[in-house]
Amino acid sequence: MKLLNLGCGGVYHKDWINIDFVSRNENVKSHNLLKGIPLDSNSMDVVYHSHVLEHFSKFDGKQFIKECHRVLKKGGIIRIAVPDYERIVKEYISNLELALENNKKGVENYEWITLELFDQMVRNNSGGLMKSYLGKKDLTNEEYVYERFGSEAVNLRNTLLNSPLEPKNEAKIKISKNSFIDKVKRKLVSYLIDNNQIVLSKNDPTLTIGRFRMSGEIHQWMYDRYSLGKLLNEVGFIDIKVLDGFKSQVKKWDTYHLDIVDGRVRKPDSLFIEAIKK
Repeated sequence: MKLLNLGCGGVYHKDWINIDFVSRNENVKSHNLLKGIPLDSNSMDVVYHSHVLEHFSKFDGKQFIKECHRVLKKGGIIRIAVPDYERIVKEYISNLELALENNKKGVENYEWITLELFDQMVRNNSGGLMKSYLGKKDLTNEEYVYERFGSEAVNLRNTLLNSPLEPKNEAKIKISKNSFIDKVKRKLVSYLIDNNQIVLSKNDPTLTIGRFRMSGEIHQWMYDRYSLGKLLNEVGFIDIKVLDGFKSQVKKWDTYHLDIVDGRVRKPDSLFIEAIKK
């Protein structure tokens, strides 16, 4: 079988074709996925991506799913994991009701779920307010946060608590000079200067924030089981199913350890959906 893992980051398997915007490993190919998928049509048996789609605009997201459909063989499987907008909203409402009753746990969990809902879309610096929250020494709702955000929260919190304090500088954004983001940035700045005669200094906060918000970290759209199912249907997929991290129509799924690590769901806030190319 030909298996494709898109936007893989550091989570990949050597038996798969692994593609990400930036490669940091010989098993991962570097490619700008905004420019399509660099594979032949009808060539893949499985296409998988986890927490990638939400980083595209709604328009670019649909184009990306069309590309996934193009490279899949007839009868091929697409598996998608995204933050589950429905579950986040339900958690928000539940904790809001508790907070209004001055329930201590409700108040604490309300603070986190509000960050989970908004911070990844509105932040102007890496990690945003969620990073600050996870770095608190006294995190009384640690269990709830880990339940919501899984190993990602555990690892980040351990790193923050065991790292020396750094001077606060929210304007400090690091972006690889070789990344596609820098190319886009340079073209954008050139366009603004040429057409609107806008001149920004190198350290101008506007330019710094713009660089960050184009870096790929923020969420540009959210999906629930209805909207993601509708998108897949519009592109031409059938047999759309909501599953979980453990269950899949992909053969030997449990051997690849992409959604499950050490017997636990890697990103427990996820909506998992699979569909078939007609």
